Amino acid sequence: MVHVVIEKRCECAKKNGLEQIRSFSTREEAQEHAYEWADNLNNTYCGKHGFDVVEVDDNFVISVEEGGFVEACEI
Repeated sequence: MVHVVIEKRCECAKKNGLEQIRSFSTREEAQEHAYEWADNLNNTYCGKHGFDVVEVDDNFVISVEEGGFVEACEI
């Protein structure tokens, strides 16, 4: 299994009940989902944080940065 993990959940994520880990059968599926998920978070949450994808070992971590939208989430 390959995992996509949100590094830390901001208040918007907690309020919306966003899960912190999603698991996938393949690396490709996880990678695609990680970038789509980060892009969705950047476009739908309050904008106080930016979300970006970082590869850690065989998994993908969605990092949370102060200060708004992170352009790196574009595929």
